[in-house]
Amino acid sequence: MADALTLDVGPDGIAVATMNLAGRPMNVVNDELMLPLAAIAERLHTDATIKGLVLTSGKADFCAGGDIDMISKLESAQQAFDATMQMKAVLRRLETAGKPVVAAINGHALGGGLEIALACHARFVLNDPKLKLGQPEVKLGLLPGGGGTVRLPRLIGIQAALQLMAEGNDVSPGKAQGLGLVTDLAADRDELIAKARAWCLANPKAKQPWDQPKFRFPGGDSRSPAVVQMLAIGPSIASAKSWGNYPAIQHIMSCVFEGGLLDFDAASAVESRYFAACVMSPESRNLIGTLWYQLNAIKKGASRPAGIPSAKVMKLGILGAGMMGAGIAYVSAKAGIDVVLLDTSQDAAERGKAYSQGLLDAAVKKGRSSTEKRDALLAKIAPTTRYEDLAGCDLVIEAVFEDRAIKADVTKLAEAQIGASAVFASNTSTLPITGLAQASARPANFIGLHFFSPVDKMPLVEIIVGAQTAPETLARGFDYVLQIGKTPIVVNDSRGFYTSRVFGTYVMEGIAMLKEGVHPRSIEVAGLQAGMPMPPLALQDEVSLSLGLHVADQTKKDLAAEGKPFTEHPGLSVVRQLCEIGRIGKKAGQGFYDWPAEKGGEKSLWPELTRLYPTAAQQPGQRELIDRLLFAQANEAARCYEEGVLRSVADANIGSIFGWGFAPFQGGALQYINAMGAKRFVERARELAALHGARFEPAKVIVAMAERGGQFAD
Repeated sequence: MADALTLDVGPDGIAVATMNLAGRPMNVVNDELMLPLAAIAERLHTDATIKGLVLTSGKADFCAGGDIDMISKLESAQQAFDATMQMKAVLRRLETAGKPVVAAINGHALGGGLEIALACHARFVLNDPKLKLGQPEVKLGLLPGGGGTVRLPRLIGIQAALQLMAEGNDVSPGKAQGLGLVTDLAADRDELIAKARAWCLANPKAKQPWDQPKFRFPGGDSRSPAVVQMLAIGPSIASAKSWGNYPAIQHIMSCVFEGGLLDFDAASAVESRYFAACVMSPESRNLIGTLWYQLNAIKKGASRPAGIPSAKVMKLGILGAGMMGAGIAYVSAKAGIDVVLLDTSQDAAERGKAYSQGLLDAAVKKGRSSTEKRDALLAKIAPTTRYEDLAGCDLVIEAVFEDRAIKADVTKLAEAQIGASAVFASNTSTLPITGLAQASARPANFIGLHFFSPVDKMPLVEIIVGAQTAPETLARGFDYVLQIGKTPIVVNDSRGFYTSRVFGTYVMEGIAMLKEGVHPRSIEVAGLQAGMPMPPLALQDEVSLSLGLHVADQTKKDLAAEGKPFTEHPGLSVVRQLCEIGRIGKKAGQGFYDWPAEKGGEKSLWPELTRLYPTAAQQPGQRELIDRLLFAQANEAARCYEEGVLRSVADANIGSIFGWGFAPFQGGALQYINAMGAKRFVERARELAALHGARFEPAKVIVAMAERGGQFAD
């Protein structure tokens, strides 16, 4: 335990304490760190030879935050309350020693790590734009429980502090300095420590601002008119964004408001009570289970074949320079990969490269990049029409139109130019990979890499394993996805795979409601209340009705060729009718919505929708609509698991949140069933089936769970 924090006292009486938790890649706030920090705090009070303290890290990061393993083991609100109060007692002892304590922040300081830094009298930070400072706890359904909601508003003001904590976004050192969070910046580690030492010597009797007799909140406390006005509308703004699905946001606001009326110690106790409420909430349990444990397992390779050496793509070929191909080119070049961007005409290929130019020009304009970095990245993208330029590619990704014949042609042309060991991938969103691989001379090297639009913003890539895809091919595809900074999930081949198949149930259920006479505004509000990032009708417009119809017609044709029946979703007739009158979605400016031609204009529901689909006199309650939207997705995800399309629960949950935005606070599509309980899910699903059709009949795997107990787990 002593190795977690080492102390070196210099001849000037300034001690440097270095955090370095053994066996961990990053420092985290836990007993192993806090116990030696408590001992140092006591020594500051009793050892007259120590004139000040500099706290820094021996790792690349300063401190990554609270130990989620420890938090997850808290079994009661009392345990959660006591744990945070113990941490805060140590930090309070540290900042009231009557001697200067300075944080020398050499890497990321997040969550509890930033709270430790806030308990220091000054904060010096390396001037690295990639370095992050922030309070991201809200993203796991928590709040800063180590004094963050008490110190941060007292340091930078209530409004700025609320924005950082309620949104959970990090800030760069430069921005943090502008907010008053950082005392000064340093060019390198030596200067960082030197500046921290100098500050200690120049401020021998440092006190925190809030411990000064005449302390005032920057910008006013919770009684100040400007703050009162902001806090009066703040909860309604937060509710409008979160629809009440994220209690941590409300708890953060309550902490800051109440803390702004109380003294420091009373505010700290209030914060611990709200922290305990967050820890015990189902929303936090769901978020931590999926977005911490399952996501980290995936990133560490849980879905990757074991025993195969990792590999990097050095040269990438992309067939098709449309929106998807252009986006893949950008993220790949950004990762340092040389890209050959191929299309049928040079103009089309150049337009694909211009997409990257536009993104990079915007970054330069906003000060996020330099012209030198922009030009270097663009130099990595070579637009062409020549298949011969694919020679030497480790990987080729086909991103052409969803047509088997076109895909087969480009597969053969590309394979004629690339090496025998190169991997060929299709970016198809629905067509089975095994069928597409029939055009390949080496199906073992053929795989699906399903990107999401816009590629530069969407974090997920769905990797589809065909019937003949080799484990080595899967491993190389997995490594490439990590190389470009995306999250991979791995699924087995199937029509629509996992994400497209389940995503379709969400939008089609909303469209079916419209056909039944549910008011379109009620449908859209239900989608948002359910926790989805976009409502179903607007989302269908975004992806285009014509594409949805094309996929459905292609599926019907394929199933007929296989001698299998095609069950048409009740919402499909609506899609067909709107396409027939030219309302094919956002790209045409008209679908379920009228979309503005001018940038920044507001879309509005097409007024004629209620004429085409008259509103029923008796409208269902919002709970009924929300259940339909969520059950449709969760039940289909369970069917994918039952059929072996899904390989793991983690892939299911992460894929649902990152792929199409399944309500994150629910923890993912399968966790939604777990949290509800299989028995209750089955009962409600059968109620919905009796009212709305067989598509709601619960998947057999859930029925079996309901009978024997258990839940979805890896």
